[in-house]
Amino acid sequence: MAKRKERNPAEEAVVEVQEVQGRPTFNFENYQHYLIYALAAVALILAGWWMYSNFIVKPRNEEAMSAMWQAQLQFERDSFQLALENPGGGFDGFLGIIDNYGGTQAANLSKYYAAVCYLQTGQIDQSIEYMEQFKPSDDLLPIMKYGILGDCYSEKKDFDKAISLYKKAVDAGNNELLQAMFLKKLGLLYDYQGNKAEAKKAFERYKIEFPNQNSTEWRDIDKYISRNTTF
Repeated sequence: MAKRKERNPAEEAVVEVQEVQGRPTFNFENYQHYLIYALAAVALILAGWWMYSNFIVKPRNEEAMSAMWQAQLQFERDSFQLALENPGGGFDGFLGIIDNYGGTQAANLSKYYAAVCYLQTGQIDQSIEYMEQFKPSDDLLPIMKYGILGDCYSEKKDFDKAISLYKKAVDAGNNELLQAMFLKKLGLLYDYQGNKAEAKKAFERYKIEFPNQNSTEWRDIDKYISRNTTF
């Protein structure tokens, strides 16, 4: 493995904001498996709750959810293109679910999955298109909608738009791990733009609202606060 060059503090901020070894995402890889596997499970739980919490389940929705499982399986294997278009076994991918079962909960969830698949394969505009169509619920998925849109706009170098979306993500629901992750990204973007006051504010909020002294992430926040303190 090649040894990386030494970087100054400003470059380190850019690296944390933008560098994902060969993957076209904004600091997404560090959290990739947690998000992909946990959110796949959450999506299944939401779908199950939606179907079975009602005494009468419409046949079209039940059929759509049943058709979705093979695409979810490929998604969990990081086979994003297969999950989108051809998961195997004669089943529809997420794009097929969206086209063939419009108006169902399965089609809505497939828009979320499709957006993540497109983000992971570097197709940023398509990711934005599907994530904007996705209608989230509960305390977790709204955070992810705005946060992933923030990742997309960061990839497009539209940092002002990304900052706006990360702010929405932090305040969109109630999940400390995800809120802390997007709050840190917000601070790093401010840091990259040279907005020391806002960067410091974001990092100080992180330290106060999401305390976890056993977390390396939390302990590193002091470094970012110090870097953005004007003496």
